[in-house]
Amino acid sequence: MLDKTSNAARHPSRGPTMPATIVAVANQKGGVGKTTTAINLAAALADTGRNVLLVDLDPQGNASTGLGVSRSERGAGTYALLTESVAALAVTQITSIPNLSIIAAEPDLAGAEIELVSRENREFRLREALRAEGMSAARHDFIIIDCPPSLGLLTLNGLVAAHAVFVPLQCEFFALEGLSQLMRTIEAVRHRLNPSLFLEGILLTMYDRRNNLSELVADDARSFFGDKVYETMIPRNIRISEAPSHGKPVITYDPRSPGAQAYIKLAQEFLERHARA
Repeated sequence: MLDKTSNAARHPSRGPTMPATIVAVANQKGGVGKTTTAINLAAALADTGRNVLLVDLDPQGNASTGLGVSRSERGAGTYALLTESVAALAVTQITSIPNLSIIAAEPDLAGAEIELVSRENREFRLREALRAEGMSAARHDFIIIDCPPSLGLLTLNGLVAAHAVFVPLQCEFFALEGLSQLMRTIEAVRHRLNPSLFLEGILLTMYDRRNNLSELVADDARSFFGDKVYETMIPRNIRISEAPSHGKPVITYDPRSPGAQAYIKLAQEFLERHARA
C-alpha cells in the first residue's frame, strides 16, 4: 500500500531549496516511449538523491501502473487536481522508490478535457496547482509531467505548467514526420501562454543499431535540432517492455540491462545539461 505522505516528511533533514524544475514529457504520437521515459527518467533522477514528483496526466494511467500504483490504491489524483482544485500535496503519494512520489491518474481523468472547456483559466489549472505556495513544503528538485499522446487540453495544461518540454522520438520515419506538429504547438504555447517554456531536449528511443532506419532518423534529427538531441539513446530492450507489468521502472527491475543503463546515463546527461544552464 502506498503512503500518502509527502517526501518532505520522509526527509525532514533536507534544507530549503529553489522551486522545482518542471519538465513536461510530451509527444502527440503514441508508442514512442513517452510514458516509459517519464517513469524511468524520474526514477533515475530520484536514484541520484534528487527529490522527484511524477505527475500522471495521461488518462490511460500507465505511469501510475508502471510505478506500482494499482487502480484500487489511486484515490484522488490529477483529475481532482484539475477539476476540483484539490491541493497537490493532498493527492501526492509516496512510491516504493526512495525520493520519488507521484500524483496518479484516476479513471475520471478521461472526462477532464470536456469538463475543463467551460472552466475559467482552463489552460492554467495544473500550473496553479504545481506552483502553489504550499508545494514549496515538499521541496521537490524536479517535477516530471507525463502528458497524454494528444495535443488537447490536458497536454496544454502540462506545457503551460512546465518550464521545459522533453520529447521522446521513436527512431522511425513517421515519428520524425509528426515532430513538426508538436514543435508548432510548443511555439504557440510559448507565444500565447507560457513565454518561459523551452525545449529541454529530444530523446531518441527504440534505437536499433542493426537497423539502417534508426541511423537515418538519428542523423536527420541531429542535423535539424543540433545539440537539442541528447547524446544518450534508448535501445530496443525487452527488459524495458517487461518492467511495467511488475510495477517497476526498468532501473529497479533489471538495473544491469542495456535499457536500464541507458536511462541511468540519460539522467546523468540531463543533470549535466542543467548544471551548465
